[in-house]
Amino acid sequence: MNKNVTTVDSMSPTKGERKSLQATWRDYVHVTKPRIVRTNLVASFGGFWVASGWSINWWLLLFMLLGNGLVMASACVFNNWLDRDLDTMMDRTKDRPLAQNKISPRTVFIYGVILGIVGLSILYFINAITALLGIVGWLVYVFVYTLWLKRTSTWSTSIGGISGAMPPMIGYCAVSNELDAGAWILFGILFLWQPPHFWALGILRRDDYKNAGFPLLPVVKGITRTKYQMIPYVIALIPVSILFYTYGYVGMVYLITAIILGILWLIISLYGLKAKNTEKWARFNFIYSLNYLTILFVVMIFNTTNVNG
Repeated sequence: MNKNVTTVDSMSPTKGERKSLQATWRDYVHVTKPRIVRTNLVASFGGFWVASGWSINWWLLLFMLLGNGLVMASACVFNNWLDRDLDTMMDRTKDRPLAQNKISPRTVFIYGVILGIVGLSILYFINAITALLGIVGWLVYVFVYTLWLKRTSTWSTSIGGISGAMPPMIGYCAVSNELDAGAWILFGILFLWQPPHFWALGILRRDDYKNAGFPLLPVVKGITRTKYQMIPYVIALIPVSILFYTYGYVGMVYLITAIILGILWLIISLYGLKAKNTEKWARFNFIYSLNYLTILFVVMIFNTTNVNG
């Protein structure tokens, strides 16, 4: 552990802790990674809406989003807490509040615990399945991904995708109270989407991850190998996304949209194998992947069939 980092057990006020008095509310929001939380809440909303079949319990939706969001925020806070030593080595993360000593590690730890307890309590109030899924997502992201695989294995991105696939399942199960086909299809979509999405960013930030010592696939196996490994995920995503139509959760508009979006992403991925400007291609691929998920879930919401009717 970095000697300059305050440990959780330290009781004396250190320089880092004194600086925490200068922290603003924006710093506390920043350590929750609001962009990640926001993106996953959209997926959660989509899962909830599909399971509801247009018969929306608005109070249940509100509590689901609140509990789900707090659990995700807690996991992100602990991700920041555990990565605080390595964040100082990367241009992308060196300005984070912990890396800048704006908030003490002890404060961030307590903050993460409180967010997690409150969030899981809300999910348990909804039903036991949503709380269980929240716990699984939290444990995988904090322990399996951040603490273990992120620092030791190229499998970190793939296995870590389990945690990212929990939010829409939580939204769906808040209504259904069971892990049926709809829940697992949502899991499949998010699980398959994450590796090619994150590897595109990894190619863009390859030197950053290399300097910090993260064994990300582009760092360990190279960019060409990463491009090839992205393709199977994109291919598998097409039939999995179509299953939502096959099981009658959504209509024809969603089906057409899912096929077009999937084929376009596959074309973009295949083009990357011969792209002369890898950085430009990776940036475009990354942006497209974000738009892919957003458009897919927006269309999913508006083209949901009345499954409960």
